This record gives sequence, C-alpha cells and structure tokens, in this order.
Amino acid sequence: MSRTLRPLPTPGRFLRVDGVPLHVLTEGRGPVCVLSGGLGMAWFDWDAVAALLAPHRTVVRFDRPGLGLSAPAPEPPTLAAEADRIVHLLDALGHFGPATVVGHSLAGFHAEAFARRHPDRCAGLLLVDASIEDNPRPRLPRALRTAWAGGVAGALSAAGLPRALGPAARRLIGRASTVGTHPPHPWERAGYRTSRVARACVLENTTYPYQAAELAALRPDHPLPAVPVTVLAAYDGSETAGRLRWLERQRGLAAELGGRFAVAAPAGHLVMADVPESVARAVLDLSGTGHDATVADRP
Repeated sequence: MSRTLRPLPTPGRFLRVDGVPLHVLTEGRGPVCVLSGGLGMAWFDWDAVAALLAPHRTVVRFDRPGLGLSAPAPEPPTLAAEADRIVHLLDALGHFGPATVVGHSLAGFHAEAFARRHPDRCAGLLLVDASIEDNPRPRLPRALRTAWAGGVAGALSAAGLPRALGPAARRLIGRASTVGTHPPHPWERAGYRTSRVARACVLENTTYPYQAAELAALRPDHPLPAVPVTVLAAYDGSETAGRLRWLERQRGLAAELGGRFAVAAPAGHLVMADVPESVARAVLDLSGTGHDATVADRP
C-alpha cells in the first residue's frame, strides 16, 4: 500500500518583487533586520538566529529567485539586481526606513552593495564570514558563462540528478561547513530535490566572479554610509595556515570598510547554524543594545 506524503505548510508568504514571486517570512517587532544567506541557501538556515532576534527586531527573511520556495528569475543574478531586490522587498513590505542587513558568504557582496547603492536605506551592516575577492577578473564574457551554466543545469535536471542527489549534496555541504551536528530541516528534502533550486545554485556559482568584480567597481565611487559595520568571521579552532590567513583577510575587510572585526567560535562557515547567538548578538551590538538584550552566550 503506497504512502501519501502530506505537503509541508508554507512558513511565509509570497510577494511579487521585480516581477518574481519571492517567498518572504517576517517575524518579531522593532527595527527592521534583513537576513540573507550564502550561495544556494534558504530561509530556514536562519531559524535559530531569527528566534533570538524576534523579541528585539522585525526580522525579514527571503529566498532569492529560484532558491527555497521562490520562483526563478528570467535573468541570471547580478550584484546590482540583488542589492536593489532588498530595497524593493522592503518597499513591498511597507518598510520604507533604514534597515540593518546581514549578509552571509556570497550575500556579503549583496549587503555591501545595498549599503553603497542605497545609503539612505541602510541602518547597519553585518557581514558573516563574507566572501572576499581581492582582485576579481572574470576571464570569459558573462553571457557565455551563464549560457553554459544554463545548459549544465538543464542536463542535470534531464538526468534526474537534483531529485536523486540534491538533498544528499546539501547535507554533505552542511556537514563540511559546520563544527556541530545539526538535524536536517523538514524543508531540506522538499526544496533541494527540485530542478528549480539546482539551476539557481548553478547560476549563483557561475556568476560569483562577476558579482565580485561588480562590487570592486562599485567601491571607489559609492562610499559606505556612516553606519555601524561589523565583520564576523568563523573560527573552528584549527591553527592551519589557511584558516589563519582567512581570519586575517576578514580582519582586513573590516579595516577596509571602517568596521569592527569579531570572531564567532567554534564555528564553521555556516556560522548561523553553529553559533546563532553570536550572530544575533552582533546584530544587536550594531545599535548598542547587545549587552542589554537577552541573547545568552552558549555554555
């Protein structure tokens, strides 16, 4: 006798932003804080951080086009489009004032670009183990690379690989990027077995160097607004040359942006999973309320 699986309830709602239905989840009350995850990540990666921030902030989480539960976009991602998407999402939610933006990994590019392109809308910036590219110079035309990526994503989908291997690949990446043990999220299997999400992941990976180059070109003529900035780097406790070099690069990013440098430990690249309290505390510290808020340190 076959077993019928009940569909999971959608946790958020859908808003059409820039013509694309985006999955959005808003919780809490107070000043607005936007959480944006790294390459290929979804809204549920921020569950623990959002729970800690909701008593103190209006927390906005969303899935970029094609990821999580959001519909795909007609065009591959660009840095400008992702930075502007944050503003347009806030407008669609009725939040027209400045907001704090938290960008993890690749989304660190988006968060910084948001602050530089829309300085009047930025209240603070937290970059969580953010991507860094010192001298990005993509070698191939963007159109050629994205066309190739679209073909690869189509071939993977035609072969049924997202359905067969997508959730397992997601779990392997999660295990490699954390120092703790974290159970799978109920939406992990439902989302990462789709061709839609697989294509979005391939396109984000393919356009990464172009987004890095866009940010490098944006920096000279678009200064950061005079808002608090923190760079929060992951440290897993290892003393390898690569890990120590990464911490120094994160420290250098903080200095370049005129911000504060902090370390989250013990944590892998998915800081929000390993030490969500460190991320929440860093958000609250941006406005000077971190020491008064009830965000407890991990024992």
